[in-house]
Amino acid sequence: MPSPQAPDSTFSPAIVLATLNAKYIHAALGLRCLLANLDRHGGAGLRAVTQLREFTIGQRPVQIVESLLALSPKVIGLGVYIWNVVETTQVVRLLKTLRPDIKIVLGGPEVSFETGEQEICRLADHVVTGWGDVSFPKLCRALLDGPQPLMKIIAGEQPPLDALALPYGEYTDEDLAKRLLYVEASRGCPFKCEFCLSSLDKTAWAFELDRFMAEMALLYRRGARNFKFVDRTFNLKVDFSVRILQFFLDRMKDEAGAVQAAPGLFVHFEVVPDSLHERLKALIAQFPAGSLQFEVGIQSFNPEVQQRISRKQDNAKTAENLRWLVTQSQAHVHADLIFGLPGETLQSFAEGFDRLHELAPHEIQFGILKRLRGTPITRHTLDFAMAYDPQTPYTILQTSTIDFATMQRIQRFARYWEMVANSGRFSAALRLLLRDGPEVAGSAFHHFLDFSDWLWRTTAKTHEFALEKLVDVLFEHLTAVRGLNDDAVRAALLADYRASGARGRPQCLADLLAAGRADLPAGAAKPRSERQGRHVSQQTHRDAIQQAAAAA
Repeated sequence: MPSPQAPDSTFSPAIVLATLNAKYIHAALGLRCLLANLDRHGGAGLRAVTQLREFTIGQRPVQIVESLLALSPKVIGLGVYIWNVVETTQVVRLLKTLRPDIKIVLGGPEVSFETGEQEICRLADHVVTGWGDVSFPKLCRALLDGPQPLMKIIAGEQPPLDALALPYGEYTDEDLAKRLLYVEASRGCPFKCEFCLSSLDKTAWAFELDRFMAEMALLYRRGARNFKFVDRTFNLKVDFSVRILQFFLDRMKDEAGAVQAAPGLFVHFEVVPDSLHERLKALIAQFPAGSLQFEVGIQSFNPEVQQRISRKQDNAKTAENLRWLVTQSQAHVHADLIFGLPGETLQSFAEGFDRLHELAPHEIQFGILKRLRGTPITRHTLDFAMAYDPQTPYTILQTSTIDFATMQRIQRFARYWEMVANSGRFSAALRLLLRDGPEVAGSAFHHFLDFSDWLWRTTAKTHEFALEKLVDVLFEHLTAVRGLNDDAVRAALLADYRASGARGRPQCLADLLAAGRADLPAGAAKPRSERQGRHVSQQTHRDAIQQAAAAA
């Protein structure tokens, strides 16, 4: 795996902008927004004395600190998110122990709210809450040249978007070649879903489209082929959405105007599920397989729960649009559900899950409710006895309608669903696992919950399952527990295993694989990340992009 860029030993920056990404492949858009706006809002020359350093949460804090101190900066700005706050706190603790003279500035969604309750905020010199594009450069100028700021907590200034420099020139050639590029055509969200930080926005603000498209064209000419749009509501303004889709579609056309798959081109959007204009459908239908992905936030099909959390969603229209995307386009469709919302019961969630499963999205991302700092979901805490883990990522532990034991069952369900269903490695076996049977007829959710409960009882593990082990446990469950025909189950698992390209030998398939070894294709299927076009479905990114430019 590539490493973050090594520090330039010939230059000691006055300011270092840093963060701990979940993985190397992720490139922090927020830090690049700050870099791009240093001179514009902090004064000429500020960008020239600033460097960007990105690390990952897998690195040891002491090694990160060593790398930062080797640069001898006067100011270190750190982007803090729900997934990196524990590790970043240790980094700040070490920095302040070793070099208390270095000014530590924090920013990002995790430290934009409830600052008085966080150790990391106590340790730091300054905290910029909210948007950092303007406030961080001004703070840095004051820290370097005076007068020294008196306030520790600095409310981020939200300027008009046309006052901001766009960040895309801050992506390096290595970023373009090896990493996922985050881009934003708009910020904010007009909807008020209470589990989401975007519910605090008054509306959505769009960047000037001509300027944004010129930057996309420049990125494409430089070789960028992997674009993840972080807009919360990409399809809110149809004219904007049409132009952006047309931009990418035009780059797939040959000289005769026919659309061809462009090698490596992959674009990801998050869409409003109950709004899909016919003009958008006409363009979406033209994209070849493997080039377009939609993240569709269903969250809940329960009307009472939707109303309770201020979520406006036409469920019938949502289902219609999702069905169209799956059956009439070649886009990869990723649909989100959240378990643990106030008032949701196990049975009502199961009904929503089954409804979504029948619509056959390529992935169902099964998330557990998290109490993001600052979100209004907390207003339901007393009425629904909502207890959250006090440690990140602040996952719901129980509610008045879901007890702790059930919540743990669903946590395991989510993990096993990711391994078996969303991995894409068990399409044939999954059809057997979720089909009607004598136990719980008609419910894909309860079929998988039954498997999940059995797998936990049998193995007491939720991680570190080799592919061969999963094949064997699926065979055991489908035959010994579900009572399905051995030969039918082996045939399904053999098809799945051959398609995976794996070269091991699960016990249940040993004889069949030995007999047909010469016929097995090598690497018949690409790994999940490649097969789904470098798909990124982790909750961490949804948390991060809610305030993409807030990270200092």
